[in-house]
Amino acid sequence: MEKIWLKSYPPGMPAEIDTAQYGSLVQLLEESFRKYADRNAYVCMDKYLTYAELDDYSRRLGAWLQSRGMKQGARVGIMMPNVLQYPVAIAAILRAGYTVVNINPLYTPRELEHQLNDSGCSAIVILENFAHTLEQVLLRTQVKHVVVATMGELLGFAKGLLVNFVVRNVKHLVPAYSLPNAVRFKSALSHGAGMKLTPVDIKPADPAFLQYTGGTTGVAKGAVLTHQNVIANMLQIEMWSEPAVGVVEGQPVMVAALPLYHIFALTVCAMWGMRSGMLNLLIPNPRDIGGFIKELGKYRFNMLPAVNTLYNGLLNHPDFGKLDFSGLKLSFGGGMAVQQVVAERWFKATGSPIIEGYGLSETAPVATCNRGDATAFSGTIGLPVPSTDIAILDDDGNQVPLGQPGEIAIRGPQVMAGYWNRPDETAKVMTADGYFKSGDIGIMNDGGYVKIVDRKKDMILVSGFNVYPNELEEVIAAHPGVLECACVGVPDEHSGEAVKVFVVRKDPNLTAETLMAYCKQNLTGYKKPKYIEFRDELPKTNVGKILRRMLRDEDTPPQKKTNEKAV
Repeated sequence: MEKIWLKSYPPGMPAEIDTAQYGSLVQLLEESFRKYADRNAYVCMDKYLTYAELDDYSRRLGAWLQSRGMKQGARVGIMMPNVLQYPVAIAAILRAGYTVVNINPLYTPRELEHQLNDSGCSAIVILENFAHTLEQVLLRTQVKHVVVATMGELLGFAKGLLVNFVVRNVKHLVPAYSLPNAVRFKSALSHGAGMKLTPVDIKPADPAFLQYTGGTTGVAKGAVLTHQNVIANMLQIEMWSEPAVGVVEGQPVMVAALPLYHIFALTVCAMWGMRSGMLNLLIPNPRDIGGFIKELGKYRFNMLPAVNTLYNGLLNHPDFGKLDFSGLKLSFGGGMAVQQVVAERWFKATGSPIIEGYGLSETAPVATCNRGDATAFSGTIGLPVPSTDIAILDDDGNQVPLGQPGEIAIRGPQVMAGYWNRPDETAKVMTADGYFKSGDIGIMNDGGYVKIVDRKKDMILVSGFNVYPNELEEVIAAHPGVLECACVGVPDEHSGEAVKVFVVRKDPNLTAETLMAYCKQNLTGYKKPKYIEFRDELPKTNVGKILRRMLRDEDTPPQKKTNEKAV
């Protein structure tokens, strides 16, 4: 296969990376702990955590986890927003020889139960704000060890007390819960201080993360990302970003506004940031744009990975113009398509172009990216990054002629080992010669740039998060007032796409408000439908399969609509 994209690479950009630099992520992390011991590694709510402190805390927590008797390779969940305990937990779990299972803290009990059971988690580190969700499902899981963190406990004594008081008693963000055998995060650190962290022989092919995704279809599955997968993608990102980042005055500052449980932030912020000795600015709630801007105003930041909706939210806030962008070297766009109008406004306002990339949880995540020295919006997802091959395939798995649409397939050291305990699902997405079939339809031009034109599957992309109709339909169809339903994605100026559900009622008195309240109990916020339309019937094939594409594409006749409501 001719790698035509290499001719479009920036001058001096290597075609390959050296994945043998590190045998494991533990080796990478411990190198950074030694090399940058005196530097600040993370800052959250004005509290700094140095690389030396991160080394100490993660060593303690790792030793405590090992003392629980879990075998090497055991899965340990993390269910927190971007707080200082998160990087401590990641490093501790990896150093103890276990596998990190990242969990969205906004999951409903149903979603949490599925992920804990599917992964076989033996332990979980969770922020107390979400402990009530765990309480509802704990006895139906294999989780034996629970570590509960508080928002303020690593912020210093006085500030920590104040933050915890406000979170619990003023903002009422900690619903009552009962987890009698849980251990406090600080207690685990305290007990771990008197224990020895036993070094573990970790191989490059050992699982480091189970990153949950629906893949291209169906219920959430754990993409097995090995130590080598994540190391490779971190090195690819680092190498590809060099033309944009160049030389930074002082310690580089990375803005970690995307949640660390999302693969984009995990690899770019937690791993690349650590490897390069950066200061990561943790933003627990980027949806509070005003608060986010206030935090940005305190730092001369250099790297800002974000999704289109976050860039758009910043641009439209009245305080955005007060920020200093003189240090901004790289605005990295991923997770969802960057809109041209947003990219152009961002460049005009900051002088830093949004460099759009593309990837999936299954590719750790970055597979392609626009050049770091680009200034104009290309409307593409860029070029394959070093050591990565992209093929555009037809339905029979053959490469299509250049310029013709087909399924984007990816091969490289960042491609997952497979789906956790699902060899049948793995076989559906991997070709015999090692390509991962993405489920996205794209076109490659003669310069090697790839453009996404459609989705092969029915996945909906809401603010960079994958939403899978099968899961939503299963939940909504369980409502006693619903006869049948279908979910599709519709364009949305704020989130890229929004969920619309078409419902045939069993109970003629069922209202959109009642159904939305039900969805709120059973689905994470970004999965909830924004629009509900009641119909007398849904279009189907002659064997009874609902035609989602027809629902998306049709110009709905007014007389067919029984009721449509934006919720």
